[in-house]
Amino acid sequence: MATGVDISPREAEVLELVGAHLSNAEIAARLCISVRTVESHVSSLLRKLEVQDRRALARRAPEPAGAAPSRPAPVLPAPLTSFVGRASERAALAEMIKAHRQVTAVGPGGVGKTRLALAVAAEAAGEHPDGVWFADLVPVTDPDMIATAVAGALGLGEQPGRDMTESVVAALTDRHALLVLDNCEHVVHGAALLIERLLARCPRLTVLATSRARLMVPFERVYAVPPLSLTVDGESDAVALFLDRAAAVGSPLAPPLRDQVVSICERLDGMALAIELAAARYPTLGLDGITAALSHPLRMLTGGSRADERHRSVRAALDWSHALLEPADRALLRRVSVFAAPFTAAAAAEVTGSEAGLVADGLARLAEQSLLTVAASPGGTEYRVLETIRQYATERLAEAGELVDARSRHLRWCLAEAAGLATVRQDWRARFDLVADDLRAALTWAADRPEQRADAFELARHLAELAFTRNLAGESQRRYEQAAELAADPAVAASMLRQAAAVAGCRTTGDDMYRLRLAAADAARTSGDTSGDTAGAAADLATAATIAFRFSTTFVRLPPREEALALVTEARELAGGDPAARAAVALAEAAVLSDAFGAVQGPPGNAVPETIARAERAVELARRTGDPLAESAALDALTGARCWAGDAFATAATARRRITLLTSLPISPAGTHELIDALGMAAEAGLGAGDVPGARRWARQLAAHPSLVEVGHRAACRLLMVDALAGDVDAVLTGSARFLDAWRRAGSPARSILSPAAAAVAMIHGLRDDHDARREWHEVLEQLGSSPEHTYGYGAVFDAILLLHQGRAAEALERTAPEPGQVWKWVTWIWHHWYVALHTEAAVLAGSPVARDRLAEARTVVAGNPVAGAIVDRAGALLDGDQEALLATADAFDAAGCRYQSARTLVLAGGGHAERGAAALAALGLTPMAPVPLDVP
Repeated sequence: MATGVDISPREAEVLELVGAHLSNAEIAARLCISVRTVESHVSSLLRKLEVQDRRALARRAPEPAGAAPSRPAPVLPAPLTSFVGRASERAALAEMIKAHRQVTAVGPGGVGKTRLALAVAAEAAGEHPDGVWFADLVPVTDPDMIATAVAGALGLGEQPGRDMTESVVAALTDRHALLVLDNCEHVVHGAALLIERLLARCPRLTVLATSRARLMVPFERVYAVPPLSLTVDGESDAVALFLDRAAAVGSPLAPPLRDQVVSICERLDGMALAIELAAARYPTLGLDGITAALSHPLRMLTGGSRADERHRSVRAALDWSHALLEPADRALLRRVSVFAAPFTAAAAAEVTGSEAGLVADGLARLAEQSLLTVAASPGGTEYRVLETIRQYATERLAEAGELVDARSRHLRWCLAEAAGLATVRQDWRARFDLVADDLRAALTWAADRPEQRADAFELARHLAELAFTRNLAGESQRRYEQAAELAADPAVAASMLRQAAAVAGCRTTGDDMYRLRLAAADAARTSGDTSGDTAGAAADLATAATIAFRFSTTFVRLPPREEALALVTEARELAGGDPAARAAVALAEAAVLSDAFGAVQGPPGNAVPETIARAERAVELARRTGDPLAESAALDALTGARCWAGDAFATAATARRRITLLTSLPISPAGTHELIDALGMAAEAGLGAGDVPGARRWARQLAAHPSLVEVGHRAACRLLMVDALAGDVDAVLTGSARFLDAWRRAGSPARSILSPAAAAVAMIHGLRDDHDARREWHEVLEQLGSSPEHTYGYGAVFDAILLLHQGRAAEALERTAPEPGQVWKWVTWIWHHWYVALHTEAAVLAGSPVARDRLAEARTVVAGNPVAGAIVDRAGALLDGDQEALLATADAFDAAGCRYQSARTLVLAGGGHAERGAAALAALGLTPMAPVPLDVP
């Protein structure tokens, strides 16, 4: 690491973990800080150490004194007991994962697959410099949730617009890493699909899976995990395990007893779980008692077709351990088997319907017999049933005729937990994470049982709401759709589908928003006693048409205008006199007929007066409904319409009205989607009106929104535009590092909405004379994509600023040559005043013969805009040679919050003022301006 660089202690910690190839989420968890704070530290480090990306930053991380190059610590669960023996197996499996990219360790339950995989993974950490990760699939009951479990192991959150599988693939794409997927047997198909995608797109990733059966994926190499050795060169791993576990419970065995132990291990066929269970009984039964118990023929599995001989011995050990329990403890074990995840004694008491004190005592006894594992957590002591034992206990539960009752109790407990989470204020995330797998498991069971349909619906609805709050938007959308399928009333189903559509909006998946609104319309038609909810269906159809235009850039397959027109026609016929339906139809007409949102498929020559009229009518009808969300959507149309008209101040005021409407609303998918959009529009419209402080305020609120924590490129894009135009270079460098890191982690999506931010950063690097960085950002800009209309808006503005800084006024004039009417929508969006003002200054500095005429026109256009007005006034002062007026514009720029333009004005003023201006530019981190001809007319 470079010396003399001022790095704070916290930044040093972050740098060390970046060097260990941890993600931002992992660093946040390790240091107990927010992901946003980590991003800020990473951005600061990129700037201070003058490196361009995270990989270069990782290379600057310090190495421990006298140590080998640092490697990320393997993210593996800490074993509660020591690992015994298996030297040859460890070596063989280790060699296999060196030679092959996908290895499956197969074997019956209880043979020791998980412990062997963990031991090998820990030893292999040095061979995988980018990390070793462990994902336990036991709690996963839905194959669609496998990627979520893996993402949790990697420390990833969900990124709107991408499913969890894509997030996992993106996170592992360039990592030389090892991923352990444990207990795949109950989700073999889903695990196989995920592994295939990972292996295809992550060329340096190795996957080690454990399963009772092969996964049947390409390139799979199978390692059959054998039982523990009974005799190898006079040694026995099975005996060593028994002796170790017996000593661990305070009863070490004397050497003369070894032969008896050998006999017991042989009876158990060297099965690790069976041996551990037997050793746990040694203090109370002794070796004679264990031998006698294992000899009982009734405790052996009958019906050999159900399992091979090795599995028979595990079941024998489980039968034996189960038979030795007191009846109350047997009942407790089988009833707690319904838990999919670790549980507390209090939870067990509720689900089993027993007194809390008795349950706590029983759980302790079960743990003493190695039938439960115990771990401390912030929420108290947690218990877990090992998977093999849980499956055995569940079979016992069914044999006792208690399965439905126990699962029903578990379902009711899950419903109560889900409802209670709505009122939790402290440690909410930890509370949710503790019970989430159980909520999912209970829902999976209940959803297939007609008699549980009502409870399944309630749980699906609760889980949808909770997942949304947890920023698991993909799961939230699926759960709302599941709730719609489970709803007994079509009207309720329609409501759930509308919520799902709103979540899809937060995920920026326009296709799903459109599909779900159409599905809601179908459900609404079938609700009610006779003809259904035609007004609700009308609103849904109209909203779907609006979505196709308002959010056109979020679609993969964009509905054609003709399709949207048909929806508007049908919605108009169904709306009748219902206020909400009429408001929705009016908004759809503004969107589709007059293209108030400037959609990709909109008519290019729509008339501004008609657009404004339709948008104003939509606002008025929405206001009458009393629905702030409907009014906000209509105001968004009016924002666009007024912007097309070139009225920047009315545009900004309309955008601010949306914020006022939305900020006091409770959190909901629809409210969140609307607020995020409103903050972005308010920031842009404020910038268009020259309100830099206001634009920065809205942009900062957007960047800090919790739902955007995993998508830093979306969060930071508006703020980058504001900071670049304000000349806040340090903020741009910090924010651009966050943007670039998040965008690359997201798979570098081609989203043209991000293009203005990339162009802004490229301009700042141009002003810094950093050609390599500017070239990199132009490559980003090419990947993001843009249309000519967009290019002549923000592209012309940012290019003109740079060209003027470089003294290339004639080129700046050419760059802004097209009249706004030629490319009106995206020039007259937020860029109109900037475009006109910069064109005017370029005309003056280039000595254009029509400069004075341009100046008079520009003053009329930008009147009232503090920044664009000051640029035009500066051009006028230069044209007139008025030094006093010129210096007055410097004060105007300072008051407006534009430090760069203020410094530029001083340089243009010449003399001692130019020296002060050059110093101000240097303080901002920018290169000196090119000389300006002294004979400017």
